[in-house]
Amino acid sequence: MMKIVLPTDFSKNAFHAIVYAAKLLEKTTSIFYLMHAYTPALYRIDYAFGSPGQLGLPDDQQNSAQNALEKIRKRLKKKFDNTRHTYMTHAAFNTLEDEVKNVVKNENVDAIIMGTQGATGAKEILFGSTAVHILKKAEIPVLAVPSEYRFKPPKQILFPTDYEVDYEKADLEFLMQVAKSWESHINVLHVSSPEGLTPEQKRNKKILEKILPPKSYKVYDLPDQELIHAINGFQENVPIDFLVMIKNKHSFLERLFVEPVIQNIGLHCKVPFLVLPYNQKP
Repeated sequence: MMKIVLPTDFSKNAFHAIVYAAKLLEKTTSIFYLMHAYTPALYRIDYAFGSPGQLGLPDDQQNSAQNALEKIRKRLKKKFDNTRHTYMTHAAFNTLEDEVKNVVKNENVDAIIMGTQGATGAKEILFGSTAVHILKKAEIPVLAVPSEYRFKPPKQILFPTDYEVDYEKADLEFLMQVAKSWESHINVLHVSSPEGLTPEQKRNKKILEKILPPKSYKVYDLPDQELIHAINGFQENVPIDFLVMIKNKHSFLERLFVEPVIQNIGLHCKVPFLVLPYNQKP
């Protein structure tokens, strides 16, 4: 059974990601936590001493959020009526990043699925600020779903890697579950350096190839080039339904979050983007 957090700000983008999650895991027994975190526009004195609910006072904003979450829950039950799925609702006075962290810890959650953008949906922005914070801080897999993407079975998964990761320390379980459910083909993409692989990289490559299901993947070694160009060039020949990367200090993801101009990345803003955590401690 999978446990999935589905954050929402009640925007169309957020609901779109929730629908994608329900379809992606339609074959998997899952508990979905529909959650919303709020901070009152006018900071009431009772919030300074804890939430109103803790003081026995009415919290209108929480009640409103709970009602909105319940409407989403009923809408999903009516739309899908999947007996494998259970929907829980959760509203709290907190920042979204901190409340997601709390729920993940308390409920032993397996993954977070969310939209790449919030209510503003500015097209020139790849990830909204909230999505960026969660992607950077989360210690479990995070799947970011573009607002314009319509669900397709993830038959072709692209997995760029530099083999700088000890895959025994990476959380690949969610990826493996998705790939198994949809009989996906995993395209492992590596951009070769002129020096070739180091002994450590060779070791990591062997570990990855032992973890991936036999006959479900293919390794592509491309000539030395920018990873962005390699990804975009690859998807011109093999249309990709799903992109996955591991978050480590050598990763392209670090650049993704700090470079100001990212609208030309291409593939990233067209397909769901799964970011996997990496425990770099010895």
